[in-house]
Amino acid sequence: MSEAVAIPATGKKINVKGALEAGEGVLRLAPCWVPRVFMIPGRRIKLHPDDIYALGAHRGGICERWFASTTEAGNENRAADEGLSYVVHEGTRFTLLEAVAGEGVSLIGKKMWDKYKRWPVYSKFFDNMGPIAHHMHQSADQAKAVGREGKPEGYYFPPQFNAIGNNFPHTYFGLEPGVTKSDVRRCLEDWNKGDNGLIDLAKAYRLKPGTGWHVPARILHAPGSMVTYEPQWGSDVFAYYQSMVEGRAIEWELLAKDFPPERRFDLDFLVDQLDWEGNLDTHFRDHHYLEPIPVADSESEGWMDKWVTYGKFDGQELFTAKETTVMPGVKATIKDGGAYGATCVQGVGRVGKVRMQSPSMIRFGAMTEDEAFVSYDAATQGVTYENTGSEPLVILRYFGPDSCPNAPDTGAFKKLKRS
Repeated sequence: MSEAVAIPATGKKINVKGALEAGEGVLRLAPCWVPRVFMIPGRRIKLHPDDIYALGAHRGGICERWFASTTEAGNENRAADEGLSYVVHEGTRFTLLEAVAGEGVSLIGKKMWDKYKRWPVYSKFFDNMGPIAHHMHQSADQAKAVGREGKPEGYYFPPQFNAIGNNFPHTYFGLEPGVTKSDVRRCLEDWNKGDNGLIDLAKAYRLKPGTGWHVPARILHAPGSMVTYEPQWGSDVFAYYQSMVEGRAIEWELLAKDFPPERRFDLDFLVDQLDWEGNLDTHFRDHHYLEPIPVADSESEGWMDKWVTYGKFDGQELFTAKETTVMPGVKATIKDGGAYGATCVQGVGRVGKVRMQSPSMIRFGAMTEDEAFVSYDAATQGVTYENTGSEPLVILRYFGPDSCPNAPDTGAFKKLKRS
């Protein structure tokens, strides 16, 4: 279990350069926990059971942990820094958001800094006991209308957290062929009659550890009960179109909150916000299902790097993720095209000078040694991964836009299977 050592209080002086120099370009990050009032925690992301409701039952249970995040959580009654990751250095802490603002070019690279002026992505562990309601995330254009940003997502189901699938290890995606706008409008009309029947119009896919999905904006999805590693765009917009899940009612506000106020009860408008071509795709699995793809043939050297999240969104590479495995006693120096957030999910070792260890249990507010942010300068020069333990060291790493131009496209794993 992680030691019950409190995360240091925010330092008055932010020494980003000092932290970068001390870690040779690798920053230590503290755990970032996020509750959701409308979900039931799955209790598999190593948070101590006494701390599931550490923020109060009125805030909901903690069912998410966010990684290398500069994105604020879109929760009601939220803490001012909810969703923001903290850098910890020499007894002080400051947000990764502040660090990027101070040393953007060194941390995320000139190209990304010039274009976005921030780290525009984040990843999370999502951990729910059962399914959640069929919903979508707005596109960039839709979210801009309310001063927000859109949110495409990637899914990966790490085996280390999915020994048990909980109550419903299936995810609904899209709508069945033949479903019409009138069918969905009728579901919205029936919102307050109980279950509005939206899920009757959708198709479920069984989830399998070690695989993933590519989920564009405006696609309806009802995530299942596997722990999901979710690289995504840096936004927390969403719209729930299903009125009830597992007997629990969903408030209309969770459908309407990220649409213009004057359109929040306009049923035709709400129906039109869905990507109808994408939701009715008769080959949805072919276009969105992912399996790991080796980055290079390095297994004989005692380490492996695999793409686990990949594929473009409207022709743009917005985020990608890799799973890096280093066997006991092995060192591997890896160069990448951009900065990344790193999370250790198994074993013990080092990323550069920074120790990495996957904890067995974590107290709320305690520090861990399982998360880091690797700067652009360090990543492009090469970082040495070392396994100092007796089991494989496994680290999930996610990247921002245009960092991995050689990443495969969706469906590429099928060519490997045929070869």
